[in-house]
Amino acid sequence: MKYLTSISLLLWCVLLISGCGNEAASERNDGQHPRNWALAIHGGAGHFGEEDLSEELQSRYESSLEEALRIGESMLDEGKSSVDAVEAVIRFLEDDSLFNAGRGAVFTAEGRHELDASIADGSTRNCGAITGLQGFKHPISVARSVMDSSEHVFFSGSGAGEYAFSMGHEMADSSWFWTDKAYQRYLKIHQKSEAHSGSAQLDKKGTVGCVALDRNGNIAAGTSTGGMTYKQHGRIGDSPIIGAGTWADNRTCAVSCTGWGEYFIRTGVAQDIHGRMLHGNESVVEACRKSIFDEMGELGGDGGVICLDRDGTIALVCNSRGMFRAWAHPEGRGIAMFGATLEGTVEVY
Repeated sequence: MKYLTSISLLLWCVLLISGCGNEAASERNDGQHPRNWALAIHGGAGHFGEEDLSEELQSRYESSLEEALRIGESMLDEGKSSVDAVEAVIRFLEDDSLFNAGRGAVFTAEGRHELDASIADGSTRNCGAITGLQGFKHPISVARSVMDSSEHVFFSGSGAGEYAFSMGHEMADSSWFWTDKAYQRYLKIHQKSEAHSGSAQLDKKGTVGCVALDRNGNIAAGTSTGGMTYKQHGRIGDSPIIGAGTWADNRTCAVSCTGWGEYFIRTGVAQDIHGRMLHGNESVVEACRKSIFDEMGELGGDGGVICLDRDGTIALVCNSRGMFRAWAHPEGRGIAMFGATLEGTVEVY
């Protein structure tokens, strides 16, 4: 009888452990792991709802996200690397004046464009970043050159420009980046600033980012932005900062952030998610939710993340009303712009 009791107890423990494993897998993606490839894209987060965008503008955003998704899907399905897919998707978004990156980037307080970008390779844990770049079409490609072709990680200002020139990156004058939409935002905030002795509400949405998993099991992340409208010369947000706005590590996840950069820096959101997964054994969903809502959000910041783990589970999490986002993997795909609730969104795919 004693032996039967021991065997019964052992079987019960095995079933319990198995059940917990299945529950964890279900929380991720119905146990269908690992995926061959996965992709997520964002075009910025902010406090905007369906009533804030016309149907025509919503259609334009959806079309742009659809094309960006198609580019990434095609490359990953063909077996291209996650780093290549991330760079290609972000280059496309940098050329689309709808977003605050590359062409269409916001104006600084001095009426210039100062561009930031970063990229990270989860297989090597190498990364590259630039900030305050002026006069080059594709900041994300300059950041990749820093990662691939230099012994450094981060270049700034004129040094970033000199490095971009030395690597032969495509240049553009200020007219390439100029858009009436961004200029009107600049004028509006400038007028408010003048009227209130330098105090004005800064516009923060429009940053772009991408995370990807390729067929070799490698993950990557990238982020690109023009920063805040009317930002002071030299201001740096989270987008070019590895660990705050971008992260990739094959052991855990790939992350790209968007929102109020100062708060993402103060809480190190991208690396916080990685750390929760690596050291706290949290799922990608729980790590993102806690980092955005319980850490960054508790301090008063707003924004969101796109994230995927090494098995291809995708988490899209924001505490703002809206986040332009798209996702795809072999079992499905989708595009969305607005939050599930006024308090934010937690989506898992």
